[in-house]
Amino acid sequence: MTVLRTHDLTLGYEGKPVVRDLDLHVEAGEIVALLGANGAGKTTTLLGLSGLVEVLGGRIELDGADLAGVGPHQIARRGLAHVPEDRALFTDLTVRENLQLGQHSRRADVAPALALCPELEPLLGRRAGLLSGGEQQMLAVARAVVGGPRVLLVDEMSLGLAPLVVTRLLAVLREVAATTGCGIVLVEQHVQQALAIADRGYVLRRGRVALEGAAAELRRSAALLAESYLGDDATEAAAQAATGGAP
Repeated sequence: MTVLRTHDLTLGYEGKPVVRDLDLHVEAGEIVALLGANGAGKTTTLLGLSGLVEVLGGRIELDGADLAGVGPHQIARRGLAHVPEDRALFTDLTVRENLQLGQHSRRADVAPALALCPELEPLLGRRAGLLSGGEQQMLAVARAVVGGPRVLLVDEMSLGLAPLVVTRLLAVLREVAATTGCGIVLVEQHVQQALAIADRGYVLRRGRVALEGAAAELRRSAALLAESYLGDDATEAAAQAATGGAP
């Protein structure tokens, strides 16, 4: 079942396009990696899907419903959750209070989120600002999951975190997709790690899709990935740099 789809989507700022003619879809329980060099339009895409960037053309559909004219808060209540790059936690509130802010209805429960992220349970009474970077990122993901989203957008989850922490967080995302049926769009600079847990991927270059396909196929196509990033013939060294050093 398709939970998120865009048709010829163009997004921008003050009427100037940044992302153009974007066609993507996300199925229930699927992780889609959104890749590309800095400035390719990845974060703009997530902000546009959340209603935080102007739609200049095309359509966004959530569970088949057109989101034209729907504000960010209404989009969130319809089932689209966004974990931004800065995590957007309330650092003066406790872990428990941050999780409770993810409850969009009285029926929402923090227990499933804690089951996915048991590391947070002994920290429930601690202020979010006192957590480590990895704990804060896990809290940001758990808070988004509390509301039972249909689609989860995650922007640069690994930023500034140790590799072991990143591995654990990526495993949490895979479990979220598998156990809840939530579709996930993951923006990530660590290409190989993202594709290791993703089902499919899109590579953006200058605001347009330059490459798309099954994650397993993209992982095996290091040179093609690098060419999509760089926009010209890629050397073996460039391919390895674009894919995290993989041969």
